[in-house]
Amino acid sequence: MEVLVVTVSDRASRGEYEDLSGPAIERTLQEMIPDVRVRRRIVADEREEIREALQEGLSSDVVLTTGGTGLSPRDVTPEVTVEFCDREVPGIAEYLRSESMKQTPHAILSRGFAGMKGTTLVVNFPGSVKAAVLCARLLAPTLGHALKMVKGEGHP
Repeated sequence: MEVLVVTVSDRASRGEYEDLSGPAIERTLQEMIPDVRVRRRIVADEREEIREALQEGLSSDVVLTTGGTGLSPRDVTPEVTVEFCDREVPGIAEYLRSESMKQTPHAILSRGFAGMKGTTLVVNFPGSVKAAVLCARLLAPTLGHALKMVKGEGHP
C-alpha cells in the first residue's frame, strides 16, 4: 500500500514552522500497517498547490491531507478535494468527526471530506498533531479492505 501524506500549511511550506502532523501520520501508519510505503509533501493553503499535490497522489493508493479543514478564510482543503474527487465516501468523514468529537467538542468545526479520484482514496485530516494521529489510527484498520473493494475484490 502506498500513501501520500500532504501537509497543507502556509507556515510549514515557507519553512517558518516545522511540519509535525505529516511525520506523525507517517509514523502512525508505519506502526499499524506493516507493508505501507509513505511519501510526504508540504504545500501552502493555495488551491492550485493543493490540487497539484492531490494530482501527484494519483500514483498512490491513498492520499491523506492534514491541515486546511477549519474555518479560517485560507482553509480550502475540503473545497479543493470535493472538486478533485469523482465520488464521495461520506462514511469516512462522518466516522472521523464522530470519534474525534469524543476527544474534543472542537471536532465539530472540522470540515474534512473523503472521496475517490479513480482508484485513489483521498481523505482530509485536521492539522493538529493530536487530531491527525487519531484520524490515522481510526482509518488505518479499514484501508486494506477499502483498497480491495476499490479493486473490485469485494468482501471475503
